[in-house]
Amino acid sequence: MKKIRIDKWLWSVRIYKSRTLASNACKGGRVKVDHEAVKASSNLELGQTVQVKKNGFDLEFRVIKLIEKRVGAPLAVECYEDLTPPEELNKFKDWFVGKGQAEMRERGAGRPTKKDRREIDDYKGIIYEDLEDFEE
Repeated sequence: MKKIRIDKWLWSVRIYKSRTLASNACKGGRVKVDHEAVKASSNLELGQTVQVKKNGFDLEFRVIKLIEKRVGAPLAVECYEDLTPPEELNKFKDWFVGKGQAEMRERGAGRPTKKDRREIDDYKGIIYEDLEDFEE
């Protein structure tokens, strides 16, 4: 049965941008195989589930194909089955609901001064305090 290092697989299927990032994630305990923390040098087999904590998301994949070399995104998607629950992928969407639009400043006005920044923060504080009262 073919086996491959977990850090190499995570990099080759484009979960992480570099093998170093994948390796560091394993060292930091953010990667688990079948619910057990693994080292970067641990071997991965077909059918195992891989849990990854990345950018505030808890991602989960089932290994379908083992590859050693980095491939394009369309080919990488064929190497795993995404088991991540939809509510996990949408958890930040709920946080943004009801928030204001992006802030705009007049063209040519430059960066806000320290005084401007304090006024903006005070203004935002008032709005958010009102929203908290409204939510209760």
